[in-house]
Amino acid sequence: MPCEGESQLSADEKDGERRRKSPDATGSDPAPAETTKKKKPPPAPEFGHALRSAYQRTLDEDIPPEMLDLLGKLG
Repeated sequence: MPCEGESQLSADEKDGERRRKSPDATGSDPAPAETTKKKKPPPAPEFGHALRSAYQRTLDEDIPPEMLDLLGKLG
């Protein structure tokens, strides 16, 4: 049994991961920090549109001839 102030290692039965628990731990996890902070507002629709547009432009780009030459040498 650990002395006062020491923590004890215990095995997590789900995934075998070892975690430190204090001797007076009740087994319940403390509330995550995100739930105590104010939630951020969702991003503006313009942001999503700009991101989709940038992704689509990337997909539509032509493959440089040098890259096609290298791919041809591999195959």
